[in-house]
Amino acid sequence: MLRIWKITKTKLEEIHFDDLSSMDAVTRQLPEGYYSTFRTYDGCQRVLGLKAHLQRLPDIDASSLRRHLTQLLELYRSDEARVRVMATKDGQTHITIEPLKPLPGEVYEKGVRVETTEIQRNSPRIKSTAFIGQSDDERKHIAQVGIFEALLVKNGRILEGMTSNFFYVIRAERSRAETKREILYTAQREILLGVTRRTVIRVARGRGVEVRYSPLKLDQLSALDEAFITSSSRGIVPVIQIDDVAVGQGRVGEVTKQLSAAYEAFVIQRAERI
Repeated sequence: MLRIWKITKTKLEEIHFDDLSSMDAVTRQLPEGYYSTFRTYDGCQRVLGLKAHLQRLPDIDASSLRRHLTQLLELYRSDEARVRVMATKDGQTHITIEPLKPLPGEVYEKGVRVETTEIQRNSPRIKSTAFIGQSDDERKHIAQVGIFEALLVKNGRILEGMTSNFFYVIRAERSRAETKREILYTAQREILLGVTRRTVIRVARGRGVEVRYSPLKLDQLSALDEAFITSSSRGIVPVIQIDDVAVGQGRVGEVTKQLSAAYEAFVIQRAERI
C-alpha cells in the first residue's frame, strides 16, 4: 500500500489524497517542485547513490531526511521499498513509500519495446514534478498500447527515456583486425544525469567497455546492435525494439547481459546505508 508523509519542523504527519493509485498520482496532487525516486536494498537499509538523489532537492536537510527515512522504512523491513522524496517550491517536503514491485523476470530476459516521442523537458538537468503532468498523455498512451517506455527525441536525436536514461551499443571494427569491439554510447547534454546511468558508465569502464557520449540519430536505428534503458527502481532494462525497428537481432545482447550482471554485483557491494 502506498503511503505519504509530510515533514514538519516537529514531526512526520501522514496525509491522505483522493487518488493514491501511484506515486505519479500523488505527485500531481502536490504543489510543483522537485523530486527523486529510488529503491532500497538489504531489507530497506541501503540505497544506491542516496547522497546524489538527495542533492537533487534544493534546501533539504539531508541528515534529518535520512533519519525520517530510516524511521519510516521500518514499516517495510520485511521486503524492499520504492521511495519518492519531493520538495515543493513553497518549502514543503513529502516522502512517499510503497512496497517494491520488481519487474517480471521476462522483462530482463526478453527485453521490451519502446517508442519515440517529441515531448521535451523544459530543464533537463532538473528533476521537476511539472514534467510528470506535461507527459501525462504520453504515459497513458504507452500504457494503452503496451509500450514499456517513451524515448525523448530532439532534432532527430534520442536523448533519454521519459523515466529513464538511454544507452546503445554499436560494434566497431578494430584497426588492423577483423574482430569488432563493442562501444557503449549515451547522451551527455540536455538530459537528466541519472544515478543509475552514472553507475552503469562506471561499471562498463571497469569491464573494459569503451564509453562515448553521443545521442542516437533516428536514422541510425537500423545500425544498432543493442540498447537498454536505466533507472534507479528498475536497473538495466534491455530494449529489443524502438518504434517499428528491431534492435540488433531482436533479443537481449551479450553486452547488456554482462553489464546487467556487473551492475547487480556493484549494487550489492556499494549501496550506501541510509
